[in-house]
Amino acid sequence: MALYAKDADPAFQGAGTKAGLEIWCVENCQLVPVPQSSHGKFYYGSSYIVLHTVLPKIGLPQHDIHYWLGNDTNKGDSVLASDKALELDAALGSCTVQYRELQGQESQKFLSYFKPCIIPVEGVYSSRQGQSNGETYQVTLFTCKGDHAVRVKEVPFSRSSLNHNDVFILDTASKIFLFSGSNSSTQERAKGLEVVQYIKETKHGGKCEVATVEDGKFVGDSEVGEFWSFFGGYAPIPRDSPSFFEGPSDIPSAKLFWITLQGKLCETGSGSFSKEMLEPDKCYMLDCDAESFVWMGRQTLVTERKTSITSTENFLRNQGRSAGTHLTLITEGLETAKFRSYFHNWPQKVEPKLYEEGREKVAAIFKHQGYEVKELPEEDLQPLIDCRGALKVWRVDGDELSIVPAPEQKMFFSGDCYIVQYTYPGNGRDENLFYAWIGNESLMEDRKDVISHTNTIVESTKGEPVLAQVVQDKEPDQFFFIFQTLIIFKGGKSARYKEFIAEKGITDETYDKRKTALFRIRGTSPNNMQAIQVNQVSSSLNSSYCYILQFEASIFTWIGSLSSSRDHDLLDRMLELINPTWQPISVREGNEPEIFWTALGGKVEYPKGKEIKGHIEDPHLFLLNISEDDFKVKEIYNFSQDDLTTEDVLVLDCHIELYVWIGGHSSVKSKQQALTFGLKFLEIDVLAEGLSLETPVYVVTEGHEPTYFTRFFEWDSSKANMHGNSFERKLAKLKEKPQNLEAPIRNSWNGLRGRSPSSNGRERSMSPAFSVSNSNMNSPIARKLFSESSPHGSTASAGSPTLETSSASGNAGSNQADGTEGDINLLMYPYERLKVFSSDPVKGINVTKREAYLSDAEFEAKFGMAKGNFYKLPKWKQNKLKLSLNLF
Repeated sequence: MALYAKDADPAFQGAGTKAGLEIWCVENCQLVPVPQSSHGKFYYGSSYIVLHTVLPKIGLPQHDIHYWLGNDTNKGDSVLASDKALELDAALGSCTVQYRELQGQESQKFLSYFKPCIIPVEGVYSSRQGQSNGETYQVTLFTCKGDHAVRVKEVPFSRSSLNHNDVFILDTASKIFLFSGSNSSTQERAKGLEVVQYIKETKHGGKCEVATVEDGKFVGDSEVGEFWSFFGGYAPIPRDSPSFFEGPSDIPSAKLFWITLQGKLCETGSGSFSKEMLEPDKCYMLDCDAESFVWMGRQTLVTERKTSITSTENFLRNQGRSAGTHLTLITEGLETAKFRSYFHNWPQKVEPKLYEEGREKVAAIFKHQGYEVKELPEEDLQPLIDCRGALKVWRVDGDELSIVPAPEQKMFFSGDCYIVQYTYPGNGRDENLFYAWIGNESLMEDRKDVISHTNTIVESTKGEPVLAQVVQDKEPDQFFFIFQTLIIFKGGKSARYKEFIAEKGITDETYDKRKTALFRIRGTSPNNMQAIQVNQVSSSLNSSYCYILQFEASIFTWIGSLSSSRDHDLLDRMLELINPTWQPISVREGNEPEIFWTALGGKVEYPKGKEIKGHIEDPHLFLLNISEDDFKVKEIYNFSQDDLTTEDVLVLDCHIELYVWIGGHSSVKSKQQALTFGLKFLEIDVLAEGLSLETPVYVVTEGHEPTYFTRFFEWDSSKANMHGNSFERKLAKLKEKPQNLEAPIRNSWNGLRGRSPSSNGRERSMSPAFSVSNSNMNSPIARKLFSESSPHGSTASAGSPTLETSSASGNAGSNQADGTEGDINLLMYPYERLKVFSSDPVKGINVTKREAYLSDAEFEAKFGMAKGNFYKLPKWKQNKLKLSLNLF
């Protein structure tokens, strides 16, 4: 969203129009932009505004504003930063969430923008070039806390600063020491090593030694002795030495205050609240001890909001809680999940899918008026794995499993539960995917048994198969691609189902050829089509679908007025599969014979709009903290593959799919147990996004992650194959011969959730189509990317590589990954040779970057965008597009 407020500070011109981070600092009572090269470098004496923007595929831009206040910043600058943050919010349409960030007490979301950490420095920020701000090198002691987003704090260089609970870093001129308190976790120690690496590369140019010291170890190790020599020799650390970081309060109490126009706080309730207590023309403060919120009604003025924020800050300061209390500023309608969690039965917020709804309504209107409507193209879904594998299906019948014969494998009954084993070729080995399919009419005992049986088979299968639970009508597209064709009948064959309907006196609706039956046809292609038996009543019809009606000796095909030609094709194909001898009577909606309605019990109203299937939303990653009597989750913002720590169990929430990832060193050893955690996660619905309890849940294990999981990350398979705990892995990597002595690139991303889709965006890694000068063509990377190029090649034949030349005067320059123009010749291949399943595949290319070898013209024709724009997308979205084109 572009900036539109007339009175906005000129420094905010164009703010919020690009994905990623924008930072300003208060200097001489004015805002000045901070260049990207200085992002993440904060000064004790300065105040900053940080804008983080996400540009989702569907919907409006999403903005978070943080104003960061250094410990030594003056009151004038801090007030100005607060006011300017509110001004920026108003300029962006009052559609942001604002956070106050105090040095040393930053929120997890803020820290996630600057991985691995931020280490504020003495002095004040200056926009003038060449000013050093008085920085001089000196021995420094830091303490670290956090297993994902790390908070680093400089502490007095003294033995008394050390304790048993935290991780410490002693930075000296020639060596960096990591001291691990005996009560610190393996994950905290591993993150401490990331900070050590950061200090080594930013402060020492990569040229210093690294040593690790364990709490309590002081004999027989020269590095331990060297560490203690800086403190005047070894002495034991008292057991009760306090940590520098406050622990969270156990059960926060909550109070709600109305803030008057004069800034007076009036308590309106405590303990339990409802949304109706918040009036749109007022501002409120919700005080929850360790965190507080200011809620600003849509009808309030900017001046009222400023008064409310100032009053809240004064209240926290007077209560002595200013330094340790997180303050979040929320405009009505943009309430965070955490804020909503303090209110009883906060109504679910369902975002309308305007594009899908709009296209259906427009088509209906034009067709109703008699116009010939040219159908809008629908999303062409593609499988995420090789669908040429082997299928094996069992039907669950109590304690027994019945193998389903091959001719019947693609025929399920909704009163039964099934186990599906799909074996397909992976990376050099066969991979196994197990589905526990639960019919929507099945009994609870059978549902429990199918999970237990599936887990038993999975545990006895070589390798680490993926286990997934899917419920009828919530199946992921991948499930249907595996079957290609699936028919789901009503009724069931299991003994329990038969006994149940007999006991209850319920009519057995199990399909047979003599009964009336109505089937809805759906799907996206001949490789993904289903016939689902529905209740044989007219209310089961829908104008956007096609149906098959079996009634006595007659077969009718019913074509909805809003169905597409693709639906008609699937209808014809499904007829052939169900019974090739049928001679159907084709009926179009509005021209039904009386016998048709008689078969359905009479004509009644039925829906017309297509059932819109949910999309993979920007994924969120959560860490599970599980104990016998507790189940807690913590979101990991701006996530990457490195956040998959081997000691942990994590959940990747994609809204219509859920993945439970089990670390190799976690306490969870059973996939069935992990599946239970996934179902519990659905139940608590952390983000209050209306998750269905029937959402498909996948369980994947470390080192055996399938492509449909890794697509959400910038995946490095070498990391997945490392041994040892997370600390040992980081230490081994740190002590390797350095390959690059430059400071690490900050994750000031540009887009969405995940490492590179992260929950909050980061810079994308560079594509193989990046620009390399001719003088660098002999580098290993260049040789790998251009291994088949020949600067003296003759005229290319069909299917041969071509060279796109760049010239100073023309527009033939090749696009870099970041969208700028390169100055070299890029080797190009036609799309047909670059496809994964090509009959004439190209050899010697980087197979993870097939799209980079397309010409600019063919790339734009296939992807519908230029290369530069493509590489600005989050990684998981890039992968999704590549999958749809068989380039991944």
